[in-house]
Amino acid sequence: MNMSSKNEARPKVLLLGAIEHAHSAWASVSEIADVLTPSSTNRAGFLEEAASGAFEGCLAAYRTFDSFQTTGKVDAELLDVLPRSLRFICHNGAGYDQVDVHACTAHGIRVSNTPTAVDDATADIGIFLLLGALRNLGVGMAALRAGEWRGVTAPALGHDPQGKVLGILGMGGIGRNMAKKALAFGMKIRYYNRTRLDPSVEEEIGVEHVGFDELLAGSDVLSLNLPLNKNTRHIISGREFAKMRKGVVIVNTARGAVMDEAALVDALDSGQVSSAGLDVYEHEPNIHPGLLSNPRVILVPHMGTWTVETETKMEEW
Repeated sequence: MNMSSKNEARPKVLLLGAIEHAHSAWASVSEIADVLTPSSTNRAGFLEEAASGAFEGCLAAYRTFDSFQTTGKVDAELLDVLPRSLRFICHNGAGYDQVDVHACTAHGIRVSNTPTAVDDATADIGIFLLLGALRNLGVGMAALRAGEWRGVTAPALGHDPQGKVLGILGMGGIGRNMAKKALAFGMKIRYYNRTRLDPSVEEEIGVEHVGFDELLAGSDVLSLNLPLNKNTRHIISGREFAKMRKGVVIVNTARGAVMDEAALVDALDSGQVSSAGLDVYEHEPNIHPGLLSNPRVILVPHMGTWTVETETKMEEW
């Protein structure tokens, strides 16, 4: 190869998952790089394809949540067979629990995600679930579909959000967005976060920082807005439910496994938790039967970012 052709060699990008909306943005990527896609459809095949050198020269890889079906978790085993040229893994989504960041760091690979792009849509679904659970709408909706209007026995009265304390566990972009929207309903916002916000930011948003146990004990509604990792898995379980106010409402738009689903079912059955609004589940797409059978739980099949605008922003980012 002569020097001129070598200098003209284009970088390569590995596309893991389909582009559904941001076609113009990806057309611009194709103008400056060669975009490679795997032919394999499962992890064993992908490992073999990568080990064969099919992706040699790739500088960056873009992955979607659904690409897990092909690659499995991005872990040390997978990284060992990917080309040494790989320097960036770009994950489409705010939650990146499918990617072992520590293993990527050990391989000299940086990981990015799309947090800002999802803030509005995820907070919107959180408010939807909060209002639905607080108003006990799930019971009436189930009765209506069963042809019983509000039910043989009318559902218990719900509660207005005005004056209620919303506790937010995890005050990142989504948590802050949800706080601003809940304030419009007259709620009081308390939060707990690994790193406290600057006091000026707290004052600007209108939120109060409290300790973890104080958040549990003082919230009428608890919203989970934190990432899933080894430190946050089952951060809400039986012991934590016992510390909450009787009749608390639980909302989860983060990741299912930050909460012990079996413990939530027990807390719902005992009345410690009055109702819940869930967009995520511990063993997706499987849902605990105790949640499916309970009309006081509003269930959404992981659709927090399920809008044309947000999906497009995520792919562009």
